[in-house]
Amino acid sequence: MIPQPFEYARAKTLKEALAMIADGAKPLAGGMSLTPLMKLRLAAPERVVDIARVPELHYIREESGEIHIGATTIHYEVESSPLLRAKCPLLAETASRIGDIQVRNRGTIGGSAAHADPSADYPAALLALEARICVVGVSGEREIPASQFFVDAFATALEPGEVIREIVVPATGDDTGWSYQKAAQPASGFAIVGIAVRLRKESGRVALARVGVTGVAGKPYRAERVERALEGSAGSAADVQHAAAEAAEGVEASSDLHASADYRKHLARIYTMRALTTALSRIA
Repeated sequence: MIPQPFEYARAKTLKEALAMIADGAKPLAGGMSLTPLMKLRLAAPERVVDIARVPELHYIREESGEIHIGATTIHYEVESSPLLRAKCPLLAETASRIGDIQVRNRGTIGGSAAHADPSADYPAALLALEARICVVGVSGEREIPASQFFVDAFATALEPGEVIREIVVPATGDDTGWSYQKAAQPASGFAIVGIAVRLRKESGRVALARVGVTGVAGKPYRAERVERALEGSAGSAADVQHAAAEAAEGVEASSDLHASADYRKHLARIYTMRALTTALSRIA
Protein backbone atom coordinates (compact mmCIF):
# COMPACT_ATOMS: atom_id res chain seq x y z
CA MET A 1 0.00 0.00 0.00
CA ILE A 2 0.98 3.63 -0.40
CA PRO A 3 1.19 6.01 2.60
CA GLN A 4 -0.89 9.14 2.74
CA PRO A 5 0.99 12.26 1.54
CA PHE A 6 3.41 13.73 4.08
CA GLU A 7 6.16 16.32 4.32
CA TYR A 8 9.72 15.04 4.73
CA ALA A 9 12.67 16.84 6.31
CA ARG A 10 16.16 15.68 7.31
CA ALA A 11 17.57 17.02 10.56
CA LYS A 12 21.27 17.87 10.72
CA THR A 13 21.47 18.37 14.48
CA LEU A 14 19.65 17.07 17.53
CA LYS A 15 18.44 20.58 18.38
CA GLU A 16 16.94 20.93 14.90
CA ALA A 17 15.27 17.52 15.16
CA LEU A 18 13.76 18.25 18.57
CA ALA A 19 12.33 21.55 17.37
CA MET A 20 10.57 19.80 14.47
CA ILE A 21 9.32 16.98 16.70
CA ALA A 22 7.97 19.49 19.21
CA ASP A 23 6.13 21.11 16.30
CA GLY A 24 4.39 17.82 15.49
CA ALA A 25 6.78 15.99 13.14
CA LYS A 26 7.19 12.22 13.55
CA PRO A 27 10.81 11.02 13.98
CA LEU A 28 12.13 8.49 11.45
CA ALA A 29 15.43 6.62 11.79
CA GLY A 30 15.70 3.12 10.31
CA GLY A 31 12.04 3.07 9.29
CA MET A 32 11.54 -0.58 10.26
CA SER A 33 8.55 0.30 12.46
CA LEU A 34 7.13 3.57 11.16
CA THR A 35 7.26 2.83 7.41
CA PRO A 36 5.10 -0.34 7.57
CA LEU A 37 2.57 1.46 9.77
CA MET A 38 2.41 4.31 7.27
CA LYS A 39 1.99 1.91 4.35
CA LEU A 40 -0.89 0.21 6.16
CA ARG A 41 -2.24 3.67 7.06
CA LEU A 42 -2.23 2.75 10.74
CA ALA A 43 -0.07 5.85 11.10
CA ALA A 44 -0.56 8.94 8.97
CA PRO A 45 1.81 11.69 10.11
CA GLU A 46 1.57 14.96 8.21
CA ARG A 47 5.30 15.56 8.70
CA VAL A 48 8.28 13.24 9.12
CA VAL A 49 11.75 14.24 10.28
CA ASP A 50 14.65 11.95 9.40
CA ILE A 51 17.06 11.71 12.37
CA ALA A 52 19.22 8.87 11.02
CA ARG A 53 22.20 11.13 10.25
CA VAL A 54 22.17 13.24 13.41
CA PRO A 55 25.73 12.70 14.74
CA GLU A 56 24.73 13.25 18.40
CA LEU A 57 22.58 10.09 18.22
CA HIS A 58 25.03 7.66 16.62
CA TYR A 59 27.86 6.10 18.69
CA ILE A 60 28.99 3.25 20.94
CA ARG A 61 31.43 4.27 23.66
CA GLU A 62 32.51 3.34 27.18
CA GLU A 63 32.47 5.82 30.04
CA SER A 64 33.11 5.05 33.73
CA GLY A 65 32.37 1.36 33.51
CA GLU A 66 29.22 1.79 31.43
CA ILE A 67 28.55 1.57 27.70
CA HIS A 68 26.57 4.33 26.00
CA ILE A 69 24.78 3.52 22.76
CA GLY A 70 23.29 6.28 20.63
CA ALA A 71 19.66 5.81 19.63
CA THR A 72 20.28 5.61 15.87
CA THR A 73 22.95 2.92 16.14
CA ILE A 74 21.80 0.11 13.86
CA HIS A 75 21.38 -3.48 14.99
CA TYR A 76 24.34 -4.74 12.97
CA GLU A 77 26.62 -2.21 14.68
CA VAL A 78 25.42 -3.46 18.07
CA GLU A 79 25.91 -7.06 16.94
CA SER A 80 29.43 -6.52 15.57
CA SER A 81 30.83 -3.89 17.97
CA PRO A 82 34.15 -5.14 19.45
CA LEU A 83 33.40 -3.14 22.61
CA LEU A 84 29.99 -4.71 23.14
CA ARG A 85 31.19 -8.19 22.25
CA ALA A 86 33.91 -7.87 24.87
CA LYS A 87 32.09 -5.99 27.63
CA CYS A 88 28.36 -6.47 27.04
CA PRO A 89 28.04 -9.63 24.97
CA LEU A 90 24.39 -10.18 25.94
CA LEU A 91 23.33 -7.12 23.96
CA ALA A 92 25.48 -8.10 20.96
CA GLU A 93 24.08 -11.62 21.00
CA THR A 94 20.52 -10.30 21.20
CA ALA A 95 21.10 -7.96 18.24
CA SER A 96 22.38 -10.87 16.16
CA ARG A 97 19.01 -12.62 16.57
CA ILE A 98 16.88 -9.74 15.28
CA GLY A 99 14.99 -10.30 12.02
CA ASP A 100 17.22 -10.83 9.01
CA ILE A 101 20.35 -9.17 7.65
CA GLN A 102 18.34 -6.47 5.84
CA VAL A 103 16.52 -5.50 9.04
CA ARG A 104 19.75 -5.53 11.06
CA ASN A 105 21.35 -3.14 8.58
CA ARG A 106 18.49 -0.61 8.76
CA GLY A 107 16.75 -0.88 12.12
CA THR A 108 18.02 1.06 15.13
CA ILE A 109 18.21 0.22 18.82
CA GLY A 110 16.40 3.42 19.80
CA GLY A 111 13.66 2.93 17.25
CA SER A 112 13.06 -0.64 18.38
CA ALA A 113 12.89 0.36 22.04
CA ALA A 114 10.56 3.29 21.33
CA HIS A 115 8.23 1.11 19.21
CA ALA A 116 7.90 -1.34 22.16
CA ASP A 117 6.62 -4.29 20.18
CA PRO A 118 5.76 -6.94 22.82
CA SER A 119 7.64 -9.54 20.75
CA ALA A 120 10.77 -7.47 20.08
CA ASP A 121 14.15 -8.86 21.17
CA TYR A 122 15.92 -5.86 22.75
CA PRO A 123 13.50 -5.30 25.67
CA ALA A 124 14.37 -8.66 27.25
CA ALA A 125 18.09 -7.84 27.16
CA LEU A 126 17.60 -4.26 28.38
CA LEU A 127 15.61 -5.55 31.36
CA ALA A 128 18.21 -8.22 32.19
CA LEU A 129 20.97 -5.60 31.92
CA GLU A 130 19.02 -3.11 34.06
CA ALA A 131 19.66 -0.57 31.32
CA ARG A 132 18.83 3.11 31.53
CA ILE A 133 16.97 4.83 28.70
CA CYS A 134 18.05 8.44 28.31
CA VAL A 135 15.39 10.56 26.59
CA VAL A 136 15.45 14.17 25.48
CA GLY A 137 12.98 16.85 24.43
CA VAL A 138 13.04 20.59 23.99
CA SER A 139 12.47 20.98 27.74
CA GLY A 140 15.49 18.87 28.72
CA GLU A 141 16.70 15.34 29.41
CA ARG A 142 15.74 12.56 31.81
CA GLU A 143 16.68 8.94 32.49
CA ILE A 144 14.18 6.11 32.71
CA PRO A 145 15.07 2.63 34.02
CA ALA A 146 14.21 -0.08 31.52
CA SER A 147 11.90 -1.60 34.14
CA GLN A 148 9.76 1.56 33.96
CA PHE A 149 10.14 2.34 30.26
CA PHE A 150 8.00 -0.41 28.73
CA VAL A 151 4.47 0.43 29.85
CA ASP A 152 2.32 -1.80 27.63
CA ALA A 153 2.11 -3.19 24.11
CA PHE A 154 3.48 -0.45 21.82
CA ALA A 155 3.43 2.00 24.75
CA THR A 156 6.41 3.50 26.60
CA ALA A 157 7.14 6.17 29.18
CA LEU A 158 8.16 8.62 26.43
CA GLU A 159 6.28 11.90 26.66
CA PRO A 160 5.04 13.80 23.58
CA GLY A 161 7.96 15.60 21.94
CA GLU A 162 10.60 13.29 23.47
CA VAL A 163 12.93 10.88 21.69
CA ILE A 164 15.46 8.37 22.96
CA ARG A 165 18.94 9.89 22.96
CA GLU A 166 20.94 6.92 24.19
CA ILE A 167 20.78 3.62 26.03
CA VAL A 168 23.23 2.95 28.86
CA VAL A 169 24.19 -0.61 29.86
CA PRO A 170 26.77 -1.94 32.32
CA ALA A 171 30.11 -3.30 31.23
CA THR A 172 30.39 -6.89 32.45
CA GLY A 173 33.40 -8.94 33.51
CA ASP A 174 34.56 -12.55 33.39
CA ASP A 175 32.50 -13.35 36.48
CA THR A 176 29.30 -12.72 34.50
CA GLY A 177 27.46 -15.20 32.30
CA TRP A 178 24.88 -14.28 29.69
CA SER A 179 22.55 -15.76 27.11
CA TYR A 180 19.66 -14.82 24.84
CA GLN A 181 17.50 -17.71 23.70
CA LYS A 182 14.31 -17.46 21.69
CA ALA A 183 11.65 -19.35 19.79
CA ALA A 184 11.28 -17.24 16.67
CA GLN A 185 8.24 -16.82 14.46
CA PRO A 186 9.62 -18.20 11.17
CA ALA A 187 8.30 -15.49 8.82
CA SER A 188 9.03 -12.34 10.82
CA GLY A 189 11.76 -13.44 13.20
CA PHE A 190 9.92 -11.87 16.12
CA ALA A 191 10.07 -13.76 19.40
CA ILE A 192 7.20 -16.04 20.27
CA VAL A 193 9.25 -16.34 23.45
CA GLY A 194 12.60 -14.66 24.12
CA ILE A 195 14.66 -15.01 27.30
CA ALA A 196 17.67 -12.85 28.20
CA VAL A 197 19.79 -13.84 31.18
CA ARG A 198 22.63 -12.16 33.09
CA LEU A 199 24.22 -14.06 35.98
CA ARG A 200 27.13 -13.50 38.35
CA LYS A 201 28.64 -16.00 40.76
CA GLU A 202 30.65 -15.40 43.92
CA SER A 203 32.26 -18.13 46.03
CA GLY A 204 30.53 -20.83 44.02
CA ARG A 205 27.04 -19.37 44.46
CA VAL A 206 24.81 -17.34 42.17
CA ALA A 207 25.11 -13.83 43.59
CA LEU A 208 23.05 -12.05 40.94
CA ALA A 209 20.39 -13.27 38.51
CA ARG A 210 18.55 -11.05 36.07
CA VAL A 211 16.07 -12.53 33.61
CA GLY A 212 14.20 -10.52 30.96
CA VAL A 213 11.28 -12.04 29.06
CA THR A 214 9.72 -10.93 25.79
CA GLY A 215 6.97 -12.39 23.59
CA VAL A 216 5.10 -14.11 26.41
CA ALA A 217 2.83 -11.30 27.62
CA GLY A 218 1.47 -7.96 26.44
CA LYS A 219 4.73 -6.30 27.48
CA PRO A 220 8.24 -7.47 28.37
CA TYR A 221 8.92 -8.22 32.03
CA ARG A 222 11.55 -9.24 34.55
CA ALA A 223 11.05 -12.83 35.70
CA GLU A 224 11.71 -11.94 39.33
CA ARG A 225 10.47 -15.30 40.61
CA VAL A 226 13.17 -17.01 38.57
CA GLU A 227 15.76 -14.57 39.88
CA ARG A 228 14.82 -15.13 43.52
CA ALA A 229 14.76 -18.91 43.08
CA LEU A 230 18.26 -18.99 41.57
CA GLU A 231 20.09 -16.40 43.69
CA GLY A 232 22.01 -18.04 46.52
CA SER A 233 21.99 -21.45 44.87
CA ALA A 234 24.95 -23.33 43.44
CA GLY A 235 23.43 -23.15 39.96
CA SER A 236 23.13 -26.93 39.60
CA ALA A 237 20.95 -28.55 36.97
CA ALA A 238 18.28 -29.09 39.61
CA ASP A 239 18.53 -25.45 40.71
CA VAL A 240 18.11 -24.28 37.12
CA GLN A 241 15.11 -26.54 36.52
CA HIS A 242 13.46 -25.36 39.73
CA ALA A 243 14.04 -21.68 38.91
CA ALA A 244 12.98 -21.96 35.26
CA ALA A 245 9.62 -23.40 36.31
CA GLU A 246 8.75 -19.91 37.60
CA ALA A 247 9.33 -18.12 34.27
CA ALA A 248 5.67 -17.44 33.48
CA GLU A 249 4.01 -17.90 36.87
CA GLY A 250 1.60 -15.10 37.72
CA VAL A 251 1.77 -13.77 34.14
CA GLU A 252 -1.20 -13.32 31.81
CA ALA A 253 0.26 -14.90 28.69
CA SER A 254 -0.77 -13.83 25.21
CA SER A 255 -2.58 -16.13 22.81
CA ASP A 256 -2.63 -15.75 19.01
CA LEU A 257 -2.37 -17.75 15.80
CA HIS A 258 1.32 -18.46 16.52
CA ALA A 259 0.97 -19.91 20.02
CA SER A 260 -1.64 -20.35 22.70
CA ALA A 261 -1.16 -18.88 26.18
CA ASP A 262 -0.42 -22.31 27.66
CA TYR A 263 2.12 -23.10 24.95
CA ARG A 264 3.85 -19.76 25.46
CA LYS A 265 4.16 -20.50 29.18
CA HIS A 266 5.60 -23.91 28.36
CA LEU A 267 8.11 -22.36 25.96
CA ALA A 268 9.02 -19.75 28.57
CA ARG A 269 10.03 -22.48 31.01
CA ILE A 270 12.01 -24.42 28.39
CA TYR A 271 13.86 -21.41 27.00
CA THR A 272 14.58 -20.01 30.46
CA MET A 273 16.19 -23.30 31.39
CA ARG A 274 18.30 -23.17 28.22
CA ALA A 275 19.31 -19.55 28.78
CA LEU A 276 20.24 -20.13 32.43
CA THR A 277 22.27 -23.22 31.57
CA THR A 278 24.15 -21.41 28.80
CA ALA A 279 24.79 -18.35 30.97
CA LEU A 280 26.21 -20.49 33.79
CA SER A 281 28.50 -22.29 31.34
CA ARG A 282 29.96 -18.95 30.24
CA ILE A 283 31.12 -17.83 33.67
CA ALA A 284 34.89 -18.03 33.75
